[in-house]
Amino acid sequence: MASKRDLKKDINNVLGDVIGEALEHLDKNAEKSEAIVDEAIATFDDLIAQVNKRNVDNAKAHFKSISSQLEDKGKALLGKINKL
Repeated sequence: MASKRDLKKDINNVLGDVIGEALEHLDKNAEKSEAIVDEAIATFDDLIAQVNKRNVDNAKAHFKSISSQLEDKGKALLGKINKL
């Protein structure tokens, strides 16, 4: 199982890259790019809040779930960026 610190770094890196890519497309379609950035920030806040939950029954399953959510949401956001 990855540590909390590693999971937080993964969340930060993935969503930071998504935001960077969205900002590169800002000149093409500012409104959609800003919406993607806002969605990435909301996703970041949600996932970090889940990582910081204290009283979870099965920590390993909890963190694995967060990791899979990160992967799914990251792919979805990158898909939106590619459509710009």
